[in-house]
Amino acid sequence: MKFHYICNMKEKISAFLFSLLFPLLMMAQPRFVAETPIQKIGELMFMNPKTVTFAFTNKGNQPLVITEVHPSCGCIKVAYPERAILSGKSGTITATYDARMMGTFYRELAVYTNAQEEPYYLSFQGRVVETALDYDGDFPIDLGNVRMNVNYVEFDDVNKGDKPVAELQVANLEHGPYTPQLMHLPNYLKAEYLPETIQPGRVGKIRLTLESEKLYMDGLNQTSIYLARYMGDKVSEKNEIVVSAVLLPAFRNLTADKLETAPRIVLMDGDEMIKDEVTMVMGKKKKVTKTINVTNIGEEMLTISTVQVFNHAMTISLGDRNIPPHGTTKLKITLDASAQAKAKNGPRLLLISNDPRQAKIVLDLNVEEE
Repeated sequence: MKFHYICNMKEKISAFLFSLLFPLLMMAQPRFVAETPIQKIGELMFMNPKTVTFAFTNKGNQPLVITEVHPSCGCIKVAYPERAILSGKSGTITATYDARMMGTFYRELAVYTNAQEEPYYLSFQGRVVETALDYDGDFPIDLGNVRMNVNYVEFDDVNKGDKPVAELQVANLEHGPYTPQLMHLPNYLKAEYLPETIQPGRVGKIRLTLESEKLYMDGLNQTSIYLARYMGDKVSEKNEIVVSAVLLPAFRNLTADKLETAPRIVLMDGDEMIKDEVTMVMGKKKKVTKTINVTNIGEEMLTISTVQVFNHAMTISLGDRNIPPHGTTKLKITLDASAQAKAKNGPRLLLISNDPRQAKIVLDLNVEEE
């Protein structure tokens, strides 16, 4: 009886300890998380193999080991990391499809790991055609199922009342019809879709019309709109389109005498006059600053109403917005290298003043390594 009592007590203690440790054991494990588990790769040319890359991260707290990757057919060759992926680290799995069968395809990869017994599934789909269009040159903005020719639109030198038009081209890489739709359109932009539905392998246009009378202010008016890639799509940096419009001030009823004595703006970099470009030497610095002189060589007060940048990589400070005749103030420009690397457009600066000869000045920043 005593022996049985001791055995029962040991079993109860073991069960109790296991119940305490079980949640900890369950928490301590690797976790395979794919960045994009399903990829749409559009059209492929017949007999022209295509490599698809799947990025993943180990979001568990133990090393992740990929033991095997099984493709859904012999038409795919796979490659995956043989080493363990530590917690928080990332890796890639590649699948090369031989494209030897014409028509629409859907292929899967079963990824076996030490995180769980069941496999994770990655997939890609597209269409093999006899002659595939080369979208890379004319449509460099890749959104997966569609591609665009540009993701930055400028309406330059706009006068109040103008209605300039710009066009975006959209290529449909899907195997089915695609209906483009722009999100977060401000009230001063109108969009027209030509055609409203783009067939597979075809190119459509989005015509943007700027209604300048609805712009908020003189100078740079900038906003972000977003192209929906599918029903229920969300806004992100990837499908962002930056739209800029520069509204010029009006100089109505300006006589010849007034023009003669009007303020005149001159920008100087040391002893050199600046026309449309400023050179900044970045080297390996994270930030670099340049100071230029702003001088009024006219006979009346120069007022700089607007000083703006075209992207967030630049910051500026102006000593004085009102410069008397033959007076000078300083304009300081700072450029952040890491922010510029993520920008959709080049570093530029806009000044709007009451100089009727050049109310708008745009300065491009020429960034040199050394």
